[in-house]
Amino acid sequence: MAIQSLGVGSGLALDDLVKQLLEAERKPKFDRLDKREESLDAVISGIGSLKSKMDAFKESVDALRRDTALSKRSAVTTHPGVSGEDATGPFTAEASNSAATGSYQITITELASGSRVETANAADGGFNSSSDVVSASAGTLTFQVGSKSFDVDVTAGMTVQQLRNKVNSSASNFGVTASVISTGTAGGGAKLVFSSDVTGTGNDLKIINKNDIADLERVSTTDSTETQTYLGYAKNATNAKATIDGILVESATNRFENVIENVAFEAKEVSSKDALDNFVASTLEIGYDKDGVEKKIRDFVDDYNTLISEITTLTRYGQSELEEDGALAGDFMARGIQSGLASIVSSAVPNSKLGSLFQLGVSFDEDGKLQISDFDEYGFGSGEDKLKEAFEDNFDEIAKLFTDDEFGIATKAYDFVYEYTTFGGLLRSREDSYKNEKDLLADDRERLELQMLNYEDILRKKYLALDQTVSQLNRTGSALMASLASAGF
Repeated sequence: MAIQSLGVGSGLALDDLVKQLLEAERKPKFDRLDKREESLDAVISGIGSLKSKMDAFKESVDALRRDTALSKRSAVTTHPGVSGEDATGPFTAEASNSAATGSYQITITELASGSRVETANAADGGFNSSSDVVSASAGTLTFQVGSKSFDVDVTAGMTVQQLRNKVNSSASNFGVTASVISTGTAGGGAKLVFSSDVTGTGNDLKIINKNDIADLERVSTTDSTETQTYLGYAKNATNAKATIDGILVESATNRFENVIENVAFEAKEVSSKDALDNFVASTLEIGYDKDGVEKKIRDFVDDYNTLISEITTLTRYGQSELEEDGALAGDFMARGIQSGLASIVSSAVPNSKLGSLFQLGVSFDEDGKLQISDFDEYGFGSGEDKLKEAFEDNFDEIAKLFTDDEFGIATKAYDFVYEYTTFGGLLRSREDSYKNEKDLLADDRERLELQMLNYEDILRKKYLALDQTVSQLNRTGSALMASLASAGF
C-alpha cells in the first residue's frame, strides 16, 4: 500500500520536520522583503509629504514673485462723522502703484444721474389708466442714448401696461426702465415713466417715433427725423460733481478716474453739510500699503519655516533606540533642498538698494529657520527695527528683493523648487523610482513563493523516500524477529 502522509510508515514526525525546515528557509527571506517594503513605504510617504510642502511653498513664492502689490499704494479715506467697519462714507478710493503720495480734501456735491421721461397728465392728452390703448396703429419706438439703442414694436391696440412690460423685457434693453404711476389726482391719470441708468450730461434718453405715428407722439420725445419735439424731460442726465482741495471736477459716472493722477474714487453719496450749509470735506491719504506688504513678508517667513520644519522632521535621527528615525533620515536630496533654499534666502540682491533680506530684518535663527527678531543680537538693531527702517526709507526697494527677474529671492526660490516638484522633476522622479522598486518586490515575492513550493516538493520527496525506507526496514525487522521466534531463538 502507498504511504499517503509523511511518517505514517516510519512512525516518525516527518511532516512536522518538513514544515519546520520550510519555515526556517522561508522566514528570513520574506522578512527581508517585508522590511524592504516597509522601508520603501516610509520613504515614499516621506517624499510625498515633502513634495506636498514644497508644492505649497512653490505656490506661495510664485504668487510673491509676480506680486506687484508689494509696491502698491494705499488709499485711505477718513470721513467726518463716519465710523465702523461697514461704513463707506461719501466715496471709496483706490490708487495704482505709480500714484504719488499725498493728502487731499474731497467733497461729493452731486451724484451722476440718468434722464427720465414722463407722459403728460391725462388732462393734457396723456393716459387715464394703465389699460388705456397707446396707439390704434402699429409702429416702432426706438430708445436711444448716444450709440446705444433698441427698438420696441408697438402693436395696434397695445395698452400702456403692455408697452411697459415689452420695454422692460426687451433682450436689447441697455438700461431703460418703464413704469406706470397712477397719480390719483384729478386730471393726472396714469403716467408712463421711462428712466435711463446711463448717466452724464448730454446722455439724455431719446424715444424716437420711428414711423411718425400720431398716437405714438404721446410716448416719444421726437420724430423719425428728430426735427419734431414731443415729450419733455422730467429730469435730464447729469454728471457727478466733486471738489478736490476746492477745485471742481466732474465725471459722467460716479467713478472719477485719474482726476488725481493714478487714483480713482467712486462717489457713493453726497457729502454731509455743516450748520452753515457748507459741504464737509473728507480726507483721502495716498501712501504706501505698509500693512499689506508687511503681511506678505511675514507670510513668506512662515511659509519658508513650515517647509524647513518638514524637512527637519523627515531627516532627523532618533536620539535613542526608542525614538524612530525620520522617513528620510540622512537623505542627501532633502538636505540638499534645505541647504539650497538657505543659500537663496541669504543671497544678495544687487538690484535693490537694501541688498539682502538681512537689511529687511529677516535673519536665520539657530535652527536654520527665518525670523524677524525683536532683540538686537549683533549690534545692528533688532529685525523689527530694521523692518521699520526699510519701510520708512526704502519702501520701493522692498519689492525688488523678492520680484527682481534675475536676483529676486522669490524668483530664485520658485525656479529652485520647480526643478524638484515639476512633472519629471528631481523629487517626483525619485518618488517614481521608489514606487517602481516597490512594484518589483511583488515580483520577488512571486518568485520566492515558487522557490518555496519547489523546495517543499524536494523536501517531501526526500523524506518520503526516507519514510518508505524506514517502513521497509521495520517490516523486514519484524519478519526476521518472527522467524527467529518460531525457530526457538
